[in-house]
Amino acid sequence: MSGSARIQDAGRDWPGEIFALLESYVVRQARCDPDGCHAHLIAKIQQSGKIRAITLTTEEEGVALSAGAWIGGERSVLLMQSSGVGNCVNMLSLIRICRIPFLTIVAMRGEWGEVNPWQVPMGSTTQDVFELMDVRVLRANTPLEVESVMKAAAAMAFDGGTPTALLLSQRLIGAKAF
Repeated sequence: MSGSARIQDAGRDWPGEIFALLESYVVRQARCDPDGCHAHLIAKIQQSGKIRAITLTTEEEGVALSAGAWIGGERSVLLMQSSGVGNCVNMLSLIRICRIPFLTIVAMRGEWGEVNPWQVPMGSTTQDVFELMDVRVLRANTPLEVESVMKAAAAMAFDGGTPTALLLSQRLIGAKAF
């Protein structure tokens, strides 16, 4: 099943729910790589005029820019796939050592129905990588969970100052068909 088909499951626009919560937390910057898994959320961000979408060349660049946004007085979110998490390990030390509030939303690959074997190694270790870098991990597996899990992740990151990763499972977003 394609990712776009999963978005409408249970009659819920869960990318819209994520966007609404980002707006309610006054997030002003979204760092993202071009990504089909986040395409609906990125489109909402680009159309909003309230959150500035910033296209990245690498995921670790997004970690540094998110830290800079916080230092400059703005909240941000980093959108990426699980395959990019491994690129961020060294830069996550900045978040850890400087105690910077950090929120990332990760579209998982290498899980449910994955047909690309290159996605499996990082997909199977994404949560462990974040936890080793003191980033708390929450996971949404169904459309019905997204809003409450996103609300908890945003509260942890922005109200509690706890670096937090929200993993959107591949079962939720759908396996890519090639």
